[in-house]
Amino acid sequence: MSDLTRINHMIDSYRHAMIDLQIRLCATPAIAPASGGEGEAQKAEILLEYLRANGFDSIDLIKTPDLDASCGYRPNIIAKYSGHSSQKTIWIMTHMDVVPPGELALWRGNPFHAWVEGGKIYGRGVEDNQQDMVASLFAVKAFCDTGLLPRYDVGLALVADEEMGNQKGIDYVLRHTDYFREQDLIIVPDAGNAEGTQIEVAEKSILWLRFETIGMQTHGSTPEKGANSFKAAAYLITELDRLYRLYGDADPIFEPNISTFEPTKKENNVPNINTIPGDDIFYMDCRILPRYDIEEVMGKIRGIADAVAQRSGVEIRIEEIQNSPAAPPTSPEAPVVRALQKAIGDIYGKTGKPVGIGGGTVAGYFRRAGFAAACWSRNEETAHQPNESCVIDNMLGDAKVFAHIFLQP
Repeated sequence: MSDLTRINHMIDSYRHAMIDLQIRLCATPAIAPASGGEGEAQKAEILLEYLRANGFDSIDLIKTPDLDASCGYRPNIIAKYSGHSSQKTIWIMTHMDVVPPGELALWRGNPFHAWVEGGKIYGRGVEDNQQDMVASLFAVKAFCDTGLLPRYDVGLALVADEEMGNQKGIDYVLRHTDYFREQDLIIVPDAGNAEGTQIEVAEKSILWLRFETIGMQTHGSTPEKGANSFKAAAYLITELDRLYRLYGDADPIFEPNISTFEPTKKENNVPNINTIPGDDIFYMDCRILPRYDIEEVMGKIRGIADAVAQRSGVEIRIEEIQNSPAAPPTSPEAPVVRALQKAIGDIYGKTGKPVGIGGGTVAGYFRRAGFAAACWSRNEETAHQPNESCVIDNMLGDAKVFAHIFLQP
């Protein structure tokens, strides 16, 4: 029997234990103080207890100061398990925090009392990010229980604050420690698809904008006495659609493969039909291919707005809500990508495809710090939804993928 077969059989034997840990973790809400919670400290204690009982060689608790948290800090855990060689470390980074449950009436049960139904676990956080947190923990446990050693050291980073921006989580860890090295393989299982084929290696730049058109309010029957801010905003939205042509290159690694420029939120203006509004506000979500300079795009947007303002007799103010240039991509040929592709093929019988996405991921923090990182998991993308769920077979399968990578030369 091969080492991988022994490990896989051991992981299969953990099915009920993995479900039990999911239920226990779900019952300990780790919601950020900014979202009305107390933080991750209680959940971290459960995980520290597990790590201490399952053969990890070193366990460090990094406390990020946070006076809004009930304990005064946000916990980040770095645990290491020794392999045959310390030449590099295979890292799995997951996050402890979860989002609030939202409208409770939309749930079929208590979001913090996880339940099993139809081969799935239901509850807040069971997929995002406990599915692969539990998978990584039990992948290492399988080595501990069989007495086998990974090819290289294995590191688990269990971090805080992912749902609210990472400043008290992996961003703090990267800025204040030196755990990670250039030669390490870093996997962030916080994005994926139902087939388990998506390996995220690149992100688009994100530009969120607030547009305010300021005209002059007047009666609906006398438009000549005012300046219709709503009409100017409509002109502006139409003109901004030119951005699709101005920045129309395609990159096949991304899905969708183009930059996108979409008006989204619209604020109320006047409450009645017979008043022409003097102030109008809308927002735009731009996801821009890394080949384009985000400031150059912003300059073009300002030029379009100035032309509309002059034509419409209004003032147009633009506020940047978010300006996040894309992190350097991870090469599709990087060792972490190749390791994932081999494991996905052997465990799931699928071909892993390196892709770029429009949203930002935690992997961007590693890439900006100079580390190649890849986002991958097999999940049904129920994160943040009512009745969030984890396919139990995916949880076990992902554990086997991680274990496969731990054994690779």
